[in-house]
Amino acid sequence: MEIKKIKETCLYVTDLERTRSFYEKKLGLNVIGEVKGRHVFFRTGTSVLLCFIAEVSAKAGTLPPHYGTGHLHLAFEVAPEEYESWKEKVRNSGIPVEQEYDWGKGFFSFYFRDPDQHLLEIVMEGMWEK
Repeated sequence: MEIKKIKETCLYVTDLERTRSFYEKKLGLNVIGEVKGRHVFFRTGTSVLLCFIAEVSAKAGTLPPHYGTGHLHLAFEVAPEEYESWKEKVRNSGIPVEQEYDWGKGFFSFYFRDPDQHLLEIVMEGMWEK
């Protein structure tokens, strides 16, 4: 038996409209689900980014309650030939790039923040496979 991938990743945010605007309009992610005042979900390739209001998702309901605090980190994987275009897209959207890192063997990534100060990273596909 093996786990194939992380299917979904969750961030806890404070303002769903601001979050939706950032991920949909600035990064171009498609919204696949939304409950006003609770969550907005985005398609990220074959995975899903879940963004919840922590106080709301912490309450018991159909599923076990969950929530978190603090600034989290996640990385989006892109094709190596699209890496520079993504860096330009982020900068042209008015989002400061905090740092770019050379991982060696031709692999790079860069870091930036979302409106809730979560640390986001764009990383070249294949970096962990080699």
